[in-house]
Amino acid sequence: MWLRFGENGPKSWLANRGIDNMAKKLKVTLIRSGINRPEQQKRTIRALGLRKMHKTVVLPDNTAVRGMIRTVPHLVKVEAAE
Repeated sequence: MWLRFGENGPKSWLANRGIDNMAKKLKVTLIRSGINRPEQQKRTIRALGLRKMHKTVVLPDNTAVRGMIRTVPHLVKVEAAE
C-alpha cells in the first residue's frame, strides 16, 4: 500500500484541514459507524480507542496516530486539543 503525502510531507494533509502540525494532542471523534466496513478499518477504529458513536478520545500527535487517522478519515472528525 502506497501512502500519498502532500508537498510538505506526511503531516500536510491534516494541516489542510486546519490542524496545526505542532499540536501536542488530537481530539478524535467517531462520526460514522464501522458497520459494513473492511476489517482493517474496524481494527483501526478500535486501536484508536473509539468504541461508540460520537465518543471522543484525546491522543498524542505522532506519526503512528496520524497514520491510523489517515486510514479512516471518512469515519472520524479530528480537532486539535488544547
